[in-house]
Amino acid sequence: MLLWCGRDRTVGSTSATGGPCRSPASWWPGETSPRATAACPGSVLPARRRNEEFGVSDTPTRGLDRRSFLKAAAALGGTSLVGACGGLKGAGSSSSDVLKIGYVSPQTGPLAGFAAADNFVVQQIQDALRNGFTAGGQKRRIEIVVKDTQSNPNRATEVTRQLINSDKVDLIVGSSTPDTTNPVADQCEANGIPNVTTIAPWEAWFNGRGGKDGEGFTYTTLFFFGMREFADCFIPMWERVDPSNKNVAALWPNDTDANAFRQGLGAMMKESGYTPVDGGAYQNGAADFTAQIATFKESRAELFTCTPIPPDFQTFWKQARQQGFRPKLATVAKVMLFPSEAEALGQLAANIATDFWWSPAHPYTSTLDGRSAKQLADDFAASTGKQWTQALGSVYSLFEIAVQAFKEASDPKDRDEVASKLRGMKIECMSGKLDFTAGPQPGIAIQHPVGGQWRKGEKFPWDVVIVDNTPNKDVPVGGDLLPTNQGD
Repeated sequence: MLLWCGRDRTVGSTSATGGPCRSPASWWPGETSPRATAACPGSVLPARRRNEEFGVSDTPTRGLDRRSFLKAAAALGGTSLVGACGGLKGAGSSSSDVLKIGYVSPQTGPLAGFAAADNFVVQQIQDALRNGFTAGGQKRRIEIVVKDTQSNPNRATEVTRQLINSDKVDLIVGSSTPDTTNPVADQCEANGIPNVTTIAPWEAWFNGRGGKDGEGFTYTTLFFFGMREFADCFIPMWERVDPSNKNVAALWPNDTDANAFRQGLGAMMKESGYTPVDGGAYQNGAADFTAQIATFKESRAELFTCTPIPPDFQTFWKQARQQGFRPKLATVAKVMLFPSEAEALGQLAANIATDFWWSPAHPYTSTLDGRSAKQLADDFAASTGKQWTQALGSVYSLFEIAVQAFKEASDPKDRDEVASKLRGMKIECMSGKLDFTAGPQPGIAIQHPVGGQWRKGEKFPWDVVIVDNTPNKDVPVGGDLLPTNQGD
């Protein structure tokens, strides 16, 4: 049974409890408004006040490296942080047969589209494991504690601390953009909690957290992809539309995601003979993109790429149409991943292309109940009346990986051993073949997205057609690549 209580909830095999949390404000990177203060258990002081009282800079990377800062923060936090691990190997939830998994995602706010399938996935995992499973030589049950970041990185930090300090979870999983994955992983690394996250470019996750080349992290892992895979997905589509020039208009804001694209994908464009036309590092939440559009039009760019937050893309794309910027092909990242975004644009969504790392067409199956990707998508539609989203497969796999790590450990309560199993994981699951030992850095498993375009649907207003499988031949092509249509 799945019960709700406020924004955060605990889902057990037979019962559920939770406590309401309130946040008076939400803050987004780049805005000038004060940071939010979550009035929830474990939140002793707002982040800024807490740092000031302990004499810690609000921008730690200037004075000492990020890892040292995290260790210092854990020490300064008193029982709020240290009590979570207590320096004891294997410290976890009190009941030996219950394994607690914390799940963190942006269920409300600008990034809420990423979490549209969360409730369904949590229920599916509970159903698949209702009879328990064997780990460490005995029968185990799973309890899932769900937390909402409200699309706020500071809130992500707070709720992760709650999971560690109050809920005493054994492992934490998290999803969707560096604004979730990075603060969640930072807290887990500082407190010795096994962790796996997804749906964030690996460069933004690894470099943004001060990862050391060739070393990786001890407790935190990621599966997704990075700039090389974006290039492998987008560039073949650019070549197929035969543009008159190789200028690529790039709408990249001033945030962790976009800076990774600016540095990584920008360089790869140049290596392939393309010229990125950077519209400038604007602040998220912008309402007027006239300057960027003018830059793009002046360059005569026929190709377009971007990585804004979803509301900003909606604003930009409508203004681009009004002001006469109509690229021959739009290949976008971080946006147009979900049907709700296509519906909001209406006809302007036609043939916008993006990266698809999961779809019903992907030939993958569950390690928990054997369902195919298509069956999972169909079950989601039947249960909710809604269309599948890419995050459906990714979030499902977070729990597959967590359960597999528990099963492989001789003692699933031993956090060090479970973390080691995550770093060494090789698994074929709902997200395909994932090898955490073969990534660009230790503890990172790479997926290979294919190109898809939004087209008018039959059952739903808009649907996705896979149009280029150059990076992943296992995924069948469902239609031809067409020029982006902005309303004709």
